[in-house]
Amino acid sequence: MKDFDSIPALMEDLGKRAKAASRELAFATAERKHAALIAAADAVWANRARIIEANQKDMEFGRDKGLSPAMMDRLLLDEARVQGMVDGLRTVADQADPVGEVLSEWNMPTGLNIQRVRTPLGVIGVVYESRPNVTADAGALCLKSGNAVILRGGSESFHSSAAIHACLVEGLKAANLPEDAIQLVPTRDRAAVQELLTLTDYVDVIVPRGGKGLVGLVQREARVPVFAHLEGIVHIYIDKAADPQKTLEVVLNAKTRRTGICGAAECLLVHQDIAETLGRDVVAALVHSGVEVHADGVLAGEGTVAATADDWGKEFLDSVIAAKPVADIDAAIAHIQQYGSNHTDCIMTEDDAAATRFFERLDSAILMHNASTQFADGGEFGMGAEIGIATGKMHARGPVGAAQLTSFKYLVRGNGTIRA
Repeated sequence: MKDFDSIPALMEDLGKRAKAASRELAFATAERKHAALIAAADAVWANRARIIEANQKDMEFGRDKGLSPAMMDRLLLDEARVQGMVDGLRTVADQADPVGEVLSEWNMPTGLNIQRVRTPLGVIGVVYESRPNVTADAGALCLKSGNAVILRGGSESFHSSAAIHACLVEGLKAANLPEDAIQLVPTRDRAAVQELLTLTDYVDVIVPRGGKGLVGLVQREARVPVFAHLEGIVHIYIDKAADPQKTLEVVLNAKTRRTGICGAAECLLVHQDIAETLGRDVVAALVHSGVEVHADGVLAGEGTVAATADDWGKEFLDSVIAAKPVADIDAAIAHIQQYGSNHTDCIMTEDDAAATRFFERLDSAILMHNASTQFADGGEFGMGAEIGIATGKMHARGPVGAAQLTSFKYLVRGNGTIRA
């Protein structure tokens, strides 16, 4: 990396180099991309001690900054989480290459043969907070889909991201692919984000992955198209036909497995017919597990806190959940429509008609039936990794894997064919 007198000059240089790399990646063979990702996975594992050592610097920075326990958990890397990154890289490597896939093909009476095929987007800018594993996930998915990427990690994960990025570059070198295919912004200066959002000559799409503040900033200030990953205001509705044991296990997992991820449950809605029985049992189990329950109505009890209007539509990202009885499934749906973020919502029921109604009438990117919302993750969807959960409706939606990082083009073949 050259020395630059200004952030605009630095970011323009990154953009130019990414654009040049994207042109070569667009026709890179599936074999070379596979080799790069496997070599990167090997490098991450071989350098795991260095990555964890770098992460300790970030953890110290996070403690000094006063990050919450949940945010510190998002930041933490240990050997098991490094293994998770390695597994993700290998899974992405082994997936089918989306570039060049024929989506549809037809012949016209004029004699033309027309194919619609997947093609890379070009250059992707990824802006993310805290979680250093996004460096590996985003780098892998962009490479697999033939896109160059400019990564701008959070200030908290600065050292970890740099150590992981170095391994990705090793993979690119091993496969004789351009090193500029995966670049990491080498500064904590927030001005770099502002510049990235306006690099319209070089960047084709921005993917923000973080809290409401980050996504709001990107959406307000970006001149480049944005795949929005909004906050995860995740609801679980317990229907009157819910199975008690399944419900207890699913709700506890959805809230307590990892409280700081976007798929963690944030609001519990309980059908009034079972609120004083199963509903109270679930609330008591949450309290016993150390969760602070902001409860309303008959769900309030020993160990709970009185819910307020501010608790609805809130992403706690902590060991806190809001809980409320509702009249019926339609009241639950209305509540989610009012307060949800179109991320992930779940129904617990043994009534298939109720589950179908829930699925039909809600338009969240991910809807679940009798399953923990912690499964809202590209890796758990078989994508190996994800670049985020897109909550918008244009182009990408839900877990964004390699296929969603492509567009398409038309290939038209004739034989001296002319138009009458």
